[in-house]
Amino acid sequence: MPTTTINGHDVTVDDEGFMTVYDEWDEDTGKALAEAIGVDMTDEHWQVIRFLRNDFKDQGATPTIRRVSTAGGVDTKKLFQLFPKKPAKKMAYIAGLPKPAGCV
Repeated sequence: MPTTTINGHDVTVDDEGFMTVYDEWDEDTGKALAEAIGVDMTDEHWQVIRFLRNDFKDQGATPTIRRVSTAGGVDTKKLFQLFPKKPAKKMAYIAGLPKPAGCV
């Protein structure tokens, strides 16, 4: 797998730039990833990102928008406000997780 440097650290990524090693991520890396795609992180953003990371660790798969909405308690409309246009991809990217199944 290819590697890239994010926030001064070498990380393993897939062909689309999504991180592939869970433990290579930290919140500073997440902030750098968010900045790279134009997302200004707030406490609401971090709540979602932390849910994604915890859920991934428990479930073994990147959560879908529906799962974040139902299990994470964040309304779908709010997810589109926080992560405009392609929220599932943007959330996973910032959280350092694989692209969710079903995303193109």
